[in-house]
Amino acid sequence: MADTKEIINCPACGKPMVKIPVPAENINIDICLDGCGGIFFDNREFKKFDEQAENIDEIIKAIQGKTFQTVDGSATRTCPVCGMKMVKNFASSLHQIQVDECYGCGGKFLDNGELQKIRAQFETEEDRAEAAVKELYNAVGGKLEALDAEWAAGRARRSPLRNLFNGMMGIE
Repeated sequence: MADTKEIINCPACGKPMVKIPVPAENINIDICLDGCGGIFFDNREFKKFDEQAENIDEIIKAIQGKTFQTVDGSATRTCPVCGMKMVKNFASSLHQIQVDECYGCGGKFLDNGELQKIRAQFETEEDRAEAAVKELYNAVGGKLEALDAEWAAGRARRSPLRNLFNGMMGIE
């Protein structure tokens, strides 16, 4: 979905968001400068700002020196672009920061300060992906190794992946 041209209201505090131009990316970022300091990224915009090497100078300049109201980060939010209920998802496999995502239009809403916290977690997208793979392996790696051993010994009736899937789903 393209960059929203209309003024939108903040999904956290309801106040009008201000469009901050980011000329290098040819987009506008919506920031709640007169309310909670939250940031709304239209579909695919977030990926241009989530790594440490990516430039967020315009965002920092816009929020610098401002005091923002506190909002309930656990509250359900509605997408200011398409009106769908937003879903809370963790920003990474570290499960430390939750962001609000819209499955309708692809927008993401971050509470004040979350962008900087997300950027501090990993230096690059490759580091973020590597951490996700390690988390997945920690969750199922041991089970896969055990299933592979059963398969190799000829004791498994089904493929190891089918056994793992069935076990995770509670199917015998």
